[in-house]
Amino acid sequence: MTYAHPESLVSTEWLAAALGRHDLRIVDASFKLPGMTPTAQEDYARQHIPGAVFFDVDATSDHADPLPHMLPSDAEMSRMMGALGFGDQHTIVVYDAAGFNSAPRVWWMLKNYGHKNVALLDGGLPKWLAEGRPVTAETPHPVHATFTARLDRSRVRSRAQVQANLSSHAEQVIDARSAARFAGSVAEPRPGLRSGHIPGSFNLPSDKLADPKAKTVLSAEEIERRFAEAGLKRDKPVVTSCGSGVTACALAFGLHLIGWPEPAVYDGSWSEWGLPGDTPVETNS
Repeated sequence: MTYAHPESLVSTEWLAAALGRHDLRIVDASFKLPGMTPTAQEDYARQHIPGAVFFDVDATSDHADPLPHMLPSDAEMSRMMGALGFGDQHTIVVYDAAGFNSAPRVWWMLKNYGHKNVALLDGGLPKWLAEGRPVTAETPHPVHATFTARLDRSRVRSRAQVQANLSSHAEQVIDARSAARFAGSVAEPRPGLRSGHIPGSFNLPSDKLADPKAKTVLSAEEIERRFAEAGLKRDKPVVTSCGSGVTACALAFGLHLIGWPEPAVYDGSWSEWGLPGDTPVETNS
């Protein structure tokens, strides 16, 4: 079994050979939870792949929404991507410092705002460093470009839609958080949130789709097996969720890579569902 979309994943060898191409844009999409130090941007300032710009997941969002890093309007996304030097004609390669964590969020955002030529760096920065490839502390100064953002809202779910699905069971919901967080046996890292999961949802921690040492994405056969073992059926639509809409996109990337129907992402995820209120919560206790 081969990847259905091999174009969505590039190797470190490919990127090393492509450095300096005029049509290539490289993105460091590293992300950390609030309060973690050093911050992802500080890590980027210390070392990053030459030519890479930093994509701030928190800043690239709807600032009118109190929830973390919710999707911005088309106009805002166009403005922010253009300021980073991303143009409609560019090939964009995304990586993160953990290997396979937040880069899929930026891949998913770019793809669902209509950018076609976007791929993930397999193994991310850990593999790049392990191979002794060059890094720099020099910050590039991107030239403004024209980026046309048109969000495909059919690939985004709201709380109301997820609540309606509790009755209709039209879509399968799968959660990318750790097994302990999904079970409700540990506290959420964001203060004030209840513990547990959306009733009837499945669980597949996002890090289970990558090799724990190399950080490279697993084979198509292994990804398919892990989704099936989690309880998903290929012939029924899927919605992915997580803590705040970031690692949910890692599951979305995995499903895309093996050719399942493109899933939707619950953008508010547990940062919204887990707030005190009337949204039902299940635990494994």
